[in-house]
Amino acid sequence: MTGGRYRTVGWATVAALTLAGCTAQPPAPPGPRDRGGPAAGLRLVAFDSCDEALRQLRTAAKAAVGPWGLGVDGDVTPYAAAERAAAVGGAAKGAAGGPATSFSGTTVHEAGVDEPDLVKTDGRRIVTVSRGVLSVVDPASRRLTGRLALDPSTGPRGYAGGEANLLLHGDRALVLLPDGWVAGPAAAKRRAAPGAPQARLVLVDLAGAPRVVGDYRIDGRLVDARQVGATTRVVVRSAPRLAFPQPAKGTDAQRIAANRAVVDKATVDDWLPRYQVTADGRTVSGRVGCDRLSRPAGFSGASLVTVLSFDLGSTALGAGDPVTVAADGDTVYSSGPRLYLTNDNRWRFPARPSGRPDDITEIYQFDVSAGTPRYVAAGTVPGRLINQYALSEWDGHLRVATTTGDRWDRRGDSVSGVHVLRTDGARLTEVGAVTDLGRGERIYAVRFLGPTGYVVTFRQTDPLYPVDLRDPTRPRVTGELKVNGYSSYLHPAGDGRLLGVGQEATDQGRIQGLQVSLFDVADPARPNRIARHHVAQGWSDAEFDPHAFLWWAPERLVVLPVMRPGVVADRAGGEVGRAAPGGEVLALRVGADGFTEVGTVAHPPSVANGAEWGMRIRRSLVVDGVLWTVSDAGLKATALAGLTTLAWLPTT
Repeated sequence: MTGGRYRTVGWATVAALTLAGCTAQPPAPPGPRDRGGPAAGLRLVAFDSCDEALRQLRTAAKAAVGPWGLGVDGDVTPYAAAERAAAVGGAAKGAAGGPATSFSGTTVHEAGVDEPDLVKTDGRRIVTVSRGVLSVVDPASRRLTGRLALDPSTGPRGYAGGEANLLLHGDRALVLLPDGWVAGPAAAKRRAAPGAPQARLVLVDLAGAPRVVGDYRIDGRLVDARQVGATTRVVVRSAPRLAFPQPAKGTDAQRIAANRAVVDKATVDDWLPRYQVTADGRTVSGRVGCDRLSRPAGFSGASLVTVLSFDLGSTALGAGDPVTVAADGDTVYSSGPRLYLTNDNRWRFPARPSGRPDDITEIYQFDVSAGTPRYVAAGTVPGRLINQYALSEWDGHLRVATTTGDRWDRRGDSVSGVHVLRTDGARLTEVGAVTDLGRGERIYAVRFLGPTGYVVTFRQTDPLYPVDLRDPTRPRVTGELKVNGYSSYLHPAGDGRLLGVGQEATDQGRIQGLQVSLFDVADPARPNRIARHHVAQGWSDAEFDPHAFLWWAPERLVVLPVMRPGVVADRAGGEVGRAAPGGEVLALRVGADGFTEVGTVAHPPSVANGAEWGMRIRRSLVVDGVLWTVSDAGLKATALAGLTTLAWLPTT
């Protein structure tokens, strides 16, 4: 089980974080009107009034609107979903006040910064959310001790899109429900406008039988959340609630003119997100105020980013202390004391390749070591990031791995590099770089470990480049390993070893199925792949979602879900045959020279169209020597010793 949602936010959140408090208490009075960074293009500025906000939003939206609305295909500009990232997994102690336990908590990019996932454990309970239902399991007795339907109108058939996740603190769980969760007749009452997305947060008390103690709804789509201690910040992205006509006939010029007329009639209420808080049987409604809205020097008017702050140690959610920015973004990375937000400007050039001079990523740095985040510096790097693994802070410097060139690999002119930045006053200044990695290829995976970076590029073969970053002014590539296929996730395994999860491929780059690789990187000049485990025609969620990857260091055990044709289980969860496509988890023990297959675990099959299909297993975690695997159907307890089944707990 790994952490991080992953899902990321971009530089739009900069102003929000500089204004937002750490709890749900009323914010401090706004500071100076100029709240931003060092350069005019990166600076964040507050509006003087609601009338001025409306005027500028209309002007920006009229300039950005096309024949089919704001962005592509009449929707808002495409937004890069957050990529979750995982760090080294290991044993954790039991929750305060409880008996000492050994368990694999959510692994996050940096220790102490938690990220949402579909399952959480503190060693004394396991909490999952699936198909509109929150389930609580006691791992000691292996019993389902609580079950809560999150919405009476929501069930397996009422789920309209997205995936629920949760955060855990003490006896409280915060469930984050994405756009589309509200279904059925209730949708007409709760949706602010036809088709308007709505994010929902549910605070659940777990002290006894799970019960809802707070419900928060806000216009927009859930982007991501981060938790430090009891403080949780939730990021929501929204679009103006404008109904563009989209006529079937007419020229593009006529459609644009009609859409601009719609913008001219819009009010500021059509842009600002509305929220609704329910607690103790009472519902309070509100709207983000104009005084909480800021903008960068240039913006499209197509989207807003709102940061909400909640204290999970309090008795209620409160109003969320919302702060909003008229902008968009991509990726967030936190080293602990510092927070970095990036934006690659894709909202300015929708549906176009980015191999052009403006193919840059903006980076904003904040000091989050004490309370409210404080803006520190900003800078840019050429190219774009693959995810938050492409960012890493070490010894006072920020390392950034990017790819420049055609975003869609159509021209074969892509090239990658690693840039090293240092805070210099109010700017992030590049002090060193190594470029020209993988010409004609793009980055598939990055991992920074102390003074060394590992970059994987791919087009037909998979070069693995170790990069020596000990001298930040002179980073250098120390070696290169070319093997077939690629790794899309890299994970440290200690003792100079690196694990890779990806796909095997032919010499021509045609993928052949899941492969797990073990690299010896002890000598950075001579990286070597010493072992691989191949699953023909297989694939794994861990290739694109590190949450699905479990590294249990005490046993040197890798556990990851595998999908492949023909895995069928009986009702007790044992594998009995291979007929219909399905899934299982694969357990591999990492030795000095390679992998030993420990075995597989499968869940009881599902039935669809008269056939039994192997259940897709989503997550794995360890609590006191027991491997727990999680699917939409339930949880299975398996002894680590021998992988014998101990219990099957259905949740549906």
